[in-house]
Amino acid sequence: MNFWKYFKEEAAIIRERDPAIKSDWEVLLYPSFRAIWKYRKAHKLYLKGHYFRARWISQRAARKTGIEIHPGATIGKGLFIDHGHGVVIGETTIIGDNVTLYQGVTLGGTGKETGKRHPTLEDNVMVSVGAKVLGSFTIGENSKIGAGSVVLKEVPPNSTVVGVPGRVVKQDNVRIPRSDMDQIHLPDPMMNEIQNLKEENRALKKCIDHLTRLEERKEQNHGEQN
Repeated sequence: MNFWKYFKEEAAIIRERDPAIKSDWEVLLYPSFRAIWKYRKAHKLYLKGHYFRARWISQRAARKTGIEIHPGATIGKGLFIDHGHGVVIGETTIIGDNVTLYQGVTLGGTGKETGKRHPTLEDNVMVSVGAKVLGSFTIGENSKIGAGSVVLKEVPPNSTVVGVPGRVVKQDNVRIPRSDMDQIHLPDPMMNEIQNLKEENRALKKCIDHLTRLEERKEQNHGEQN
């Protein structure tokens, strides 16, 4: 790949998704930019069977950027890694187009599988800070993985996953805009149930208080009549 063509494409992606970048030249200092550029070079060598040279490039990039991408991973266009320290992408990982990863994300294996050991992320997936996706399964397109979640099984398209282990909330099959980088305000079905129980509890207490007051008035009226 031509460096300047890559620079132009990556600058547009990084500036779109990170408001902290004020100029294209800052992109040259961005860990994601350097890590993905080195990955592209290493991946070509890996596909040709030059495994040592590929690993040498990827390990040097990992030491300099804090982002470890195995040269065997398959990565589409528009990958964005914000900050990046602690990101690990395993050998048999497959990543589609326009995927976003935050710092501390692991796309790893469970240690129990052979062959395809790492996850597949389809287009437009976002994996938030510190989330772990472990195993050979697919995260469907347009899905979001909440911060700190641990995902151990298949995720349907257009879904949100939260918690440990990750719980899926199926959305309305609406494509998540690429510009939507919100990692915090994600639906949580467990919290929704707890909130509903709290509301029901408040309503019951209100009803009991009302009945108690009525009973006290009856006793008071009965006492006055006697």
